[in-house]
Amino acid sequence: MIPFSILDLAPIPEGATAADALRNSLDLARKAEALGYRRFWIAEHHNMTGIASAATAVVIGHVAGGTRTIRVGAGGIMLPNHAPLMVAEAFGTLATLYPGRIDLGIGRAPGTDMATTRALRRGLAGADDFPADVAELIAYFQPEALNARVRAVPGVGTGVPVWILGSSLYGAQLAAHLGLPYAFASHFAPAALDAAAATYRARFQPSRDWPRPHFMLAVNVFAGRSDAEGAYLMSSMRLAFANLRTGRPGPLPRPVEDPGAVVDAGARAMVDEALAVSAVGSPASVRAALRALIERHQPDELILTGQIHDHGARLRSFEIAAEAMEPAMSRAEPMRI
Repeated sequence: MIPFSILDLAPIPEGATAADALRNSLDLARKAEALGYRRFWIAEHHNMTGIASAATAVVIGHVAGGTRTIRVGAGGIMLPNHAPLMVAEAFGTLATLYPGRIDLGIGRAPGTDMATTRALRRGLAGADDFPADVAELIAYFQPEALNARVRAVPGVGTGVPVWILGSSLYGAQLAAHLGLPYAFASHFAPAALDAAAATYRARFQPSRDWPRPHFMLAVNVFAGRSDAEGAYLMSSMRLAFANLRTGRPGPLPRPVEDPGAVVDAGARAMVDEALAVSAVGSPASVRAALRALIERHQPDELILTGQIHDHGARLRSFEIAAEAMEPAMSRAEPMRI
C-alpha cells in the first residue's frame, strides 16, 4: 500500500488560541499514529495569525515527544530564512532525542511577507544560494563531517533524511540532481504538477540513500458523512485561502454553507484553481478521488492536509481518509525510511 502521511499547519481557528492549536496538533498526531499514517509533517510560516507553527523545530519536538512511532518532520523548513548550520543543529538534536523518526523537508520560499523576511534577519538574496545551502546542510549530517572544521553537534552522523519541497520545475530539477526525495505542493499550487513530476523522474540521479526517485503528492482532504458535509468542512479553507490571497490573512474562519456568498467570483476562481487537487465529500467520494489522483500521477507516497475549523471534524476527516486508503492503494515498493 502507498504510504500516506499528514501535513499540519497547526491552524488557529476563529475563537481559539495558539495554545489550542498546538494541543490539537499533538492530538491529531496521536490519532494519525494509531491510524497508520507514516509521517506527521509541520510547515513553517511566520507572521500568520491563523498558524501556530512558526517555531517549526520546537513544534516538531512537542509532537515527537508526545508520540511513539510515527515519523515527525518539517514540511518544511524555509531554508533561506536560516543558516544551514543552525538547521542542522536543531534537527540533529531532534534526531538524537528521537532516533529514526525525524524528517527534514526544505523549501526555497520565505514562507512569509517581505517585512517579516527582513525581521528574520534574512533577505531574498538567500534564495539564490539555495543549492549550495542544501548541500552544506546535508553534509553536516554525514559521518565524515566529524573531522570537519565546522560541525553540527548534535547532528554529525545522524543522517537526517532531507527532502526537497517545491511547486515548480526548479525544485524538481534540484531534487533530481541531488538524488533526493521530492514533495510537490499540489495542495495549493498544482499548475506545474505534471511537468514537475515528469522532470523529477526523468532527470533523477541515484544517490547513496535514494537509488530510485521518490515522489510525494500533496492532497487536500475534507471528508464527512456526505458530500455536502465534506464541502461544508472545506469552506473554512476556501475562505482562508481567499483572505490570504487578497491580503487579509487571519484565523481559520468558521465554515459556511455557501462560500460564494462572501467571496467574489474572481477570488472563487482563484481558490478553485489553487485547491484543485482535493478529495472532498463522503467516504466513497474521497476514496474515488484519491484513487483517481493516484492512477493519474503515480506517486510513491501521499501527504494529506486539510484545515478544518472544528477539531473533532478534522480528526474524523483524517480517519475517513485513512480508511479510504486501505482497500485501494497498492503500487509503492517498501521504502528505506
